[in-house]
Amino acid sequence: MWALKVQVPSMMYTIIDVETTGQSNRMTEISVFKYDGETVIDEFTSLVNPETYIPQHITALTGIDDHMVADAPRFADIAQDILNITEGTIFVAHNVNFDYKVISGEFERIGIEFTRKKLCTVRLSRKLLPGHRSYSLGKLCKALNIDLQNRHRARGDVQATVILFELLLQQPEATEVFKEFLNKNSKEATLPPNLPKETFEALPDTAGIYYFKDKKGTVIYVGKAINIKKRVLSHFYSKTKKAQDMVREIRDIDFENSGSELIALLMEDAAIKHHFPVYNKVAKRTIQSFAIFSYEDRNGILHLASNKARLTPNPIITLFNLRDVRTYMEKLCAQYNLCPKYCHLQESVSECSHYSITNCKGVCRDEESVEAYNNRVLEAIHAMSNQKEDVIMREKGRHSNEEAFVMIKGGEYLGYGFVDKEEQISHIDDLNAFLIPQKNSIDIQKILRSRLMEI
Repeated sequence: MWALKVQVPSMMYTIIDVETTGQSNRMTEISVFKYDGETVIDEFTSLVNPETYIPQHITALTGIDDHMVADAPRFADIAQDILNITEGTIFVAHNVNFDYKVISGEFERIGIEFTRKKLCTVRLSRKLLPGHRSYSLGKLCKALNIDLQNRHRARGDVQATVILFELLLQQPEATEVFKEFLNKNSKEATLPPNLPKETFEALPDTAGIYYFKDKKGTVIYVGKAINIKKRVLSHFYSKTKKAQDMVREIRDIDFENSGSELIALLMEDAAIKHHFPVYNKVAKRTIQSFAIFSYEDRNGILHLASNKARLTPNPIITLFNLRDVRTYMEKLCAQYNLCPKYCHLQESVSECSHYSITNCKGVCRDEESVEAYNNRVLEAIHAMSNQKEDVIMREKGRHSNEEAFVMIKGGEYLGYGFVDKEEQISHIDDLNAFLIPQKNSIDIQKILRSRLMEI
């Protein structure tokens, strides 16, 4: 049987560039050149009324202002032209995911699904023209002596991209590389344009944390995963603007194995607090905490109550949302036959009448002595205080011959560590030699409290 060899030039391409309003990503200009592998056979170029304000810094970059687009067609008016010229073609652009997202987003707004195969000239250039310091369109054109006029205008950028694309088609390995990039199972079109495929392929399928870095080597995002490679890839499929902005900045990815999800959570928290990555803003928000404390009223009855932790000097135990506080109090009442009124689950009542806690022995109705009731409150306090004892959590190691641990002493998180299974550990102090010290924080306490409540 004969195998047909696909020749790259036999395909039809539309080489595209769009200009936008910036943050809202509404289109202000589009240029589409239809290219048959040898020559441009059709063109569609137009300003577009974005139906929104164009920021001054965008005007300074592109030269396109509100006045220029005031009488331009809206996207809906030119949608059919774009569908017609791109039908049956490969969508080509420099950093293709950006242009494709803008165009497909505009179609989505008018209720039309836009789907085309894609090729990225950034990734193709990295593969077929290796060794350049930068693969931005401006710097790559300068290095290759490609005349780039009207930079940051759609038609000028497309004209330069066509010349670059012609050069890529002429490379000896073009046929194989184009086929690889167009393979629907290939990750090439999904990966960030400036991220080498080898970097992604080197990521492990194990638990740990990963670091996204920009062109300066600065960490811009830290994440944790049970499967690092799978989780990293999911970022590249995300369609949110924040994810797309982050992906365009990624130049490198580093990682650390953790062995378990718990230690990955602890490592992630420490890394975020060390690097303060720009795309981890949510993780840097202060977490509100609440403390359970006790006091004695004028009748000598011991109360259990809660308040914000910063207003509670001697907390018995700290939790991290009011729902957990209420749930915890309800469990104490049920376990130690405590009164919902004196545990502040019911306020402004003469005696308790909780809908689910019905085992109060009657201290609120003078049916039980204060001394007997207080003894049970003290038992509950003692049980809560015992949660501040030394705890060693055993976790899965980074490989089969290793175990991991998390160390808590006196209720304080000290860090985690990894121990070879052949090591003889007979006392908690033996683990100090393997401990990787870490800082305690409210965020860490929240992570560990959730795990301790499961034990």
